[in-house]
Amino acid sequence: MTTQPATRGAWRPGTFLWVQLLVHGAALGLLVQWPQQWRWAVATLLASHLTLMVVGLWPRSTWMGANLVRLPAPAVQRREVAITIDDGPDPEVTPQVLEILAQHGVQATFFCIGARAQAQPELCQRMLAAGHRIENHGAHHPNLVSLSGPAGWRREILGGQKILQSITGQTPQFYRAVAGLRNVFLAPVLHAAGLQLATWTRRGFDTRERDPNKVLARLTRQLCAGDILLMHDGHAARTASGEALIVAVLPPLLAAIQAQGLRPVTLADACRPR
Repeated sequence: MTTQPATRGAWRPGTFLWVQLLVHGAALGLLVQWPQQWRWAVATLLASHLTLMVVGLWPRSTWMGANLVRLPAPAVQRREVAITIDDGPDPEVTPQVLEILAQHGVQATFFCIGARAQAQPELCQRMLAAGHRIENHGAHHPNLVSLSGPAGWRREILGGQKILQSITGQTPQFYRAVAGLRNVFLAPVLHAAGLQLATWTRRGFDTRERDPNKVLARLTRQLCAGDILLMHDGHAARTASGEALIVAVLPPLLAAIQAQGLRPVTLADACRPR
């Protein structure tokens, strides 16, 4: 399913969230009208919260709000794919990645952590000079950010936005949550910040898999136009020889993309009106 960046305006919850609100209201009404039925009311509330939790653990879900999981239809028609690279910049791995991309004449989207970008501003400038895009992966990338309330989300997202803007002079258009995990408070914060949530179509699990052939197989299985591919330059796992997985996988991945007549572009280019 493709969800294009939403137009600005007042944020409104989607059908799924309205249903959960109605369920909560019905459970509370039951508790007020018939207190002796409290077990049913509590069970209903618990079931609703469990449903919300499960949906929040489903990165590619669109039930909690707009979520770019594939490129828009015009990009599919142009046979475009997007390579997205998370958790950097890394002083050792990112320069190798930039070299490989330059050799193939390919632009990618780097979802950078604000604190890491702040420590490596020259790498961010190299990305921009090569035509890559830098997008928002949060200020500090805390593992439990998906448990945050509105204030926590604002602190992480707006903090990352401010850092990346100050380094690049550009305003990130997309945000990617840590591991794609989120809760009901994320969508309104992104909407207010003018950011679009972006996840992926397929991923190679290159932060924990040490076999580059397995990572490549996951990324290329049923590869087609419109796919958003997820890799990591930061927190990258290592092969048996000590090479970062992305460095080992990226050349054959780019060859596979070219062999299918696909063209890698940045998310911003793929979603830009033509």
